[in-house]
Amino acid sequence: MKKNCKSAFIIGLILMTCSCQNNVKPTIVPAVEVKQPVKHSLEVIGAVENVYVLPMKVPFPARIDTGAETSSIDVGKFKTFERDGEKWVSFDLDHNGTGEKLHFEKKIKRRTSIRRINGDEHRVVVNMDIKMGKDIINADFTLADREKFTYQVLIGRNILSGRFIVDPSIENTLP
Repeated sequence: MKKNCKSAFIIGLILMTCSCQNNVKPTIVPAVEVKQPVKHSLEVIGAVENVYVLPMKVPFPARIDTGAETSSIDVGKFKTFERDGEKWVSFDLDHNGTGEKLHFEKKIKRRTSIRRINGDEHRVVVNMDIKMGKDIINADFTLADREKFTYQVLIGRNILSGRFIVDPSIENTLP
């Protein structure tokens, strides 16, 4: 600490001496703000978008959530089982709006903890195919009981990053 103060004092003394002898005042240069350029090729989407969980034929209105790391889907209850020495999960996906129902069996990719206000929630992560606009995306989804939420599907940063820019003031921009 003393070394830094002593160095600053000596530098200040040298600057004062130089400026007094040559009538030169030090110039203050404003800091240059560097901004990372925005990729204009990214599609702008809204706070709610229609998403197809493939191979289902009817889209789900999905909450677009930049605060969520991993996307999530409401499957209510699921059953884990073992196949060829690996952990799998079996679940039904019911479309609340239309009654369309499809049965899935997916290999468990990993388990994760989601931090919630009322405590950590442990979830299973599986790989799913979805369609957003014209794009078919293969991504990780946590299986959750989202019955108390308005939207059965939540799209998180694992899908959004590098693909979309989110404007929360708009909705339903995708074809």
